[in-house]
Amino acid sequence: MENENQVEGRNAVLELIESNKDINKIFIQSGEKHGSIMKIIAKAKAKGIVTVEVQKRKLDEMATSNNHQGVIAIVPPFEYVEVDDILDYAKSKGEEPFILILDGIEDPHNLGSIIRTAETAGMHGVVIPKRRAAAVNATVSKTSAGAVEYMKIARVNNINETINDLKENGIWICGTDMDTETMYYNQDYTMPIAIVIGNEGKRNEQINKRKLRFLCKNSNDRKDKLIKCICISRNCHI
Repeated sequence: MENENQVEGRNAVLELIESNKDINKIFIQSGEKHGSIMKIIAKAKAKGIVTVEVQKRKLDEMATSNNHQGVIAIVPPFEYVEVDDILDYAKSKGEEPFILILDGIEDPHNLGSIIRTAETAGMHGVVIPKRRAAAVNATVSKTSAGAVEYMKIARVNNINETINDLKENGIWICGTDMDTETMYYNQDYTMPIAIVIGNEGKRNEQINKRKLRFLCKNSNDRKDKLIKCICISRNCHI
């Protein structure tokens, strides 16, 4: 089981420090005193974060990814938010809610890439299910290049119930489906909206399509493991 309470990799740890979130300790590989590692050490010292030098073997044993890049930060458990927090955040910015709903994304690398794309697109939050889906862990954090530290992520028991709640709050729900005629680039996204992206390489049978306000069609190329990120980029006009 992957450790959900650590962040690995130089960019991810640097973003974590700059986000001002709590960090218990940062382990740094002995002898790594150049480049971005020096920047991490300096910023950690300025913020009073404990850094500990350890041998590479120790980091290899701790790591959940294949490339820790000589640095691992130990953090408190990831703080998920409520869906209402996402709506409040959009309201505080004077913007129409722009939300991403992920139904059963099981690959943590895909989840991390999607969160990175959503953050780049200026989305206000991401909603993921508690069961049969990847949670935010070290792999997700590293793949997102630290974007998880800035993105509001809600973890819910039931995606369909969440969709109902969003609809009651005036949010339009957009699904993606290969059987519809409207292409993503012909769809208007300027209203308060939540875009639903389904499981990797599978038809989305968990979402009741009658709950969706409209559907749009994305690329039918499902061989690339980054297809979900590509779909999201297209829907968000990145």
